[in-house]
Amino acid sequence: MREYSAPASRTVAADENLADVVWANAERFGDVVSFRRHIDGSWIDVTAREFAAQVLDAAKGLLAAGIEKGDRVGLMSKTRYEWTLLDFAIWAAGGVTVPIYETSSPEQVHWILSDSAAKAVIVETAEHNASLDEVRGRLPELAHSWQIDGAPGALEQLSTLGAEGADDDVHTRRRSVPSDALATIVYTSGTTGRPKGVQLTHHNLLSEIRADIAAFPQFMSQGNSLLAFLPLAHILARAIVMTAFTARVTLGHTADITNLVADLGTFRPTSVVAVPRVFEKVYNGAKLKAHSDGKGKIFDAAEATAVAYSQALDGGGAGLGLRVKHTVFDKLVYSKLRAALGGRCIAAVSGGAPLGARLAHFFRGIGVPVYEGYGLTETSAAACVNTENDFKVGTVGKPVAGTSVRIAEDGEIQLKGDVVFNGYWNNEKATSESLQDGWFSTGDLGELDDEGFLKITGRKKEIIVTAGGKNVAPSGLEDTLKSNPLISQAMVVGDQRPFIGVLVTIDEEFFPTWKSQHGKPADANVADLADDADLQAAVQEAVDAANKQVSQAESIKKFTILPQDFTEAGGEITPSLKLKRNVVNKNYATDIEALYGK
Repeated sequence: MREYSAPASRTVAADENLADVVWANAERFGDVVSFRRHIDGSWIDVTAREFAAQVLDAAKGLLAAGIEKGDRVGLMSKTRYEWTLLDFAIWAAGGVTVPIYETSSPEQVHWILSDSAAKAVIVETAEHNASLDEVRGRLPELAHSWQIDGAPGALEQLSTLGAEGADDDVHTRRRSVPSDALATIVYTSGTTGRPKGVQLTHHNLLSEIRADIAAFPQFMSQGNSLLAFLPLAHILARAIVMTAFTARVTLGHTADITNLVADLGTFRPTSVVAVPRVFEKVYNGAKLKAHSDGKGKIFDAAEATAVAYSQALDGGGAGLGLRVKHTVFDKLVYSKLRAALGGRCIAAVSGGAPLGARLAHFFRGIGVPVYEGYGLTETSAAACVNTENDFKVGTVGKPVAGTSVRIAEDGEIQLKGDVVFNGYWNNEKATSESLQDGWFSTGDLGELDDEGFLKITGRKKEIIVTAGGKNVAPSGLEDTLKSNPLISQAMVVGDQRPFIGVLVTIDEEFFPTWKSQHGKPADANVADLADDADLQAAVQEAVDAANKQVSQAESIKKFTILPQDFTEAGGEITPSLKLKRNVVNKNYATDIEALYGK
């Protein structure tokens, strides 16, 4: 059994909690711009002092509403300034934040609020309120609900409610919350069943924040900026936002992914945090535009140079010829790609799924290294991460400060340390199955090298065993397929089957360009062209590229092009874009059977 540990950078005191930083920043760095709010097309500064005053007003309202220490408060909203403000206000009031994805169905909302026995909930829109109304009668513990949008909105209502309260009441309450108190219950995305509530303490999250600051001193420092656009109900986005605020990095929020490039251009962050799909979209979009404008050969050459340049950095540095080519393409291509990220971006962090070695080399080669990390909700976000000083492409880095990683006899990754949760809410059975002697069994498979770098090789429960007895990890094949701009999603199948097959969906953004390039009718949809020889050949080319990464026994023998993409509404992917394999298997059972001629 191989094991690697990283010492803690700074211990968490027993009397510390997450709300402390709001007033620490306000008192010592009151004029620092903590946030920039996007209002009517402009970014408006919010100082640390102004933010603390707004958090105090909201917390006074929560106290006036009867929120006691340990009471759970639901928070259902897109990524926006108010999300972060209310999160800190709930902690200042001694409460426990229960995030809910804003895309959740009424039944999902009911499960989370009922299982957590939430006393209050804050939703974003009238539509969210309508969903809440459908289940409110089955939530006997729910005493209050507020809506962020509207007149008056949640912040104004809470401010009015707490207007007669004393500031000292909030300060007394927040100071009484110890670090080992519960801070949040984050419900897993439920890829394999009903969501479980992950209990994270103030100690867990403070440890994560300090480990992240230690890992990224170059861009987690005052004067830098970060634009948050991932759902804040996802622990990765939330942990990074808390880390940035603690490090006095100026934060912006946006939930409009369709307008992300424009927002990046006006906010101009020095760093971004995203899941791999976002980086794939940036790369595919740039490649698509270049080929559409007749500059495909230039882009392809620039791409190959960027990858070669990054690879050379791991082997002693680039030679003169490669450096010259890299300099030329930096002016022609790379500078434009950096401009798409706002022009000031010096680095990015990726998590939630494997990025892929070629994409990692590409972004490092253009001057925006993507520091890939690994973690789960149960580890308060990152448990391992690549950093500026410890970077190995193809891995998810070394353990963060205060964390240990080991590989069990069956290859499963196990984690222990300050960032690891203490159990599932109301679920002793799941807790005992996942936690033993402080070690959390992740369900992921990996390899740990002699230097402590972790490589993810698959998901334990997703391992496919063919009829011939061959074990196949689907994630590597799927990630390679999705790196092709034509392919949106891919799900490998073949458990107890004679060979490996795959279900493929087509990227809706790239499809019109592909049709134009291949003389297909502009109004033809994917279903119309699923059996088209050119489209079949294009997907086969992507399959061939994926098969080069594996043995013959693991290679994909057949594929099916599905008529539509996997969607969150259809239950096939989670809000964080993870596949729900059981749902896809059920929804496309006929297509899967057809692959095997039944």
